[in-house]
Amino acid sequence: MSNALQIAEDTLINDRGLQLTDVQHTLDHIMGNAIDQADLYFQSSQSESWILEDGIVREGSYNIDQGVGVRAISGEKTGFAYSDEIVLPALTQAATAARSIANQGNHAQLQVWKKTDPPVLYSHLDPLSSVSTDDKISLLKRLDAAARAKDPRVKQVMIGLVGSHSTVLIADNEGNLNGDVRPLIRLNVNVIVEEDGRIEKGGAGGGGRFGYEYFINDDLAMSYVDEAIEQALINLGSDPAPAGTMPVVLGPGWPGILLHEAIGHGLEGDFNRKKTSAFSDRIGERVASPEVTVVDDGTIENRRGSLNIDDEGTPTSCTTLIERGILKGYLQDKHNARLMGVAPTGNGRRESYAHLPMPRMTNTYMLGGEHDPEAIISAVDSGIYAAQFGGGQVDITNGKFVFSASQAYKIEKGKITTPIKGATIIGNGPDVLTRVSMVGNDMSLDSGIGTCGKDGQSVPVGVGQPTILIDDITVGGTSV
Repeated sequence: MSNALQIAEDTLINDRGLQLTDVQHTLDHIMGNAIDQADLYFQSSQSESWILEDGIVREGSYNIDQGVGVRAISGEKTGFAYSDEIVLPALTQAATAARSIANQGNHAQLQVWKKTDPPVLYSHLDPLSSVSTDDKISLLKRLDAAARAKDPRVKQVMIGLVGSHSTVLIADNEGNLNGDVRPLIRLNVNVIVEEDGRIEKGGAGGGGRFGYEYFINDDLAMSYVDEAIEQALINLGSDPAPAGTMPVVLGPGWPGILLHEAIGHGLEGDFNRKKTSAFSDRIGERVASPEVTVVDDGTIENRRGSLNIDDEGTPTSCTTLIERGILKGYLQDKHNARLMGVAPTGNGRRESYAHLPMPRMTNTYMLGGEHDPEAIISAVDSGIYAAQFGGGQVDITNGKFVFSASQAYKIEKGKITTPIKGATIIGNGPDVLTRVSMVGNDMSLDSGIGTCGKDGQSVPVGVGQPTILIDDITVGGTSV
């Protein structure tokens, strides 16, 4: 039995005066002739947040949360209830509420729990206690002072440090018992610069499933300061973005957020089971150029989007979604996989015990190709290079998206030239993949800052890609 599972059993069952037989009896109480699937999701978590602004700690918060979510599934119907008390009466009451979607029936009691040992992708140690409070504040103040010393045009600095430590235990009606202990940290640096009355901003950050000592390395933390200031100062000298249809080169790493939003959500199983995705019923069809291969991989060590097991107890995997332009599959949780007659892929995720699991991405990225990034730039006579992205929107049903570039440049005669501001990339997910003509050999993942929203739930994710050339796409700007 894995160390994480034993920790989860002790934390969420044994230390609360419960026994595994209580968990068995609760599942038996749920199950009936019309219930296809049932599970219990126990969770205990601690989180903290520090915000330093203008050299002063403006906010410091610490939160403890615990509870259990109870789910019963009958066909396409789901009954769900949760309690913030992990005690037997609350379990029984939640189970009664969850199973109300079907009539009572008989179900044989479980005899032996099946306990698995998934790969261990990260430490189970608590990041919140990995360094002292004084050291955390000292780090924030050191970064603030460094940012102000870099350039006199830096007028405002805000630095955020957040961390969490979550223990989960998942039990289901098939006798599977799985546990996980999940650390997560993130550091963000945002600056505002001013010159001759013009104000611009820049931001950078990173993190993953580490302890805070990951940031104590000054070279790493200071690189976020340098990147944020560089982005802001570049924007100070930027021209209005051109508008029209033109070639666009997307840089490596974080620009993969466009892939995540415009393509990834459309490949989640629930949208495709309900046939509301632009990719529905297209398995085996060409949906992208032969240059494009896209995977979702929850098994990368210490990554923000990685998990030893998903929130239904299924080990995560590396799932090939698009291979050389051909659609190969969707991301699945247990519920949608069962209804679609396929295997789950380890992508059942939930924000907390108070939320239902659903198919979600982990670390989604495009594999590298054979082209040198400089050769990709050289292939463009007139276009733009988007190095970083801000926010965006996508319509899952038709794949249409709009994204704003937070750092971009003109490409003129094969060279990156003037920085531009106000560029928006407008297109259609399934269509834009067919216009990818060159894929670089410089694939990289983002630094560890991504958070994905879906149906009101937020979960940590990773994105990535190499440098890619989209032959033509609509760019919204303020000049022609």
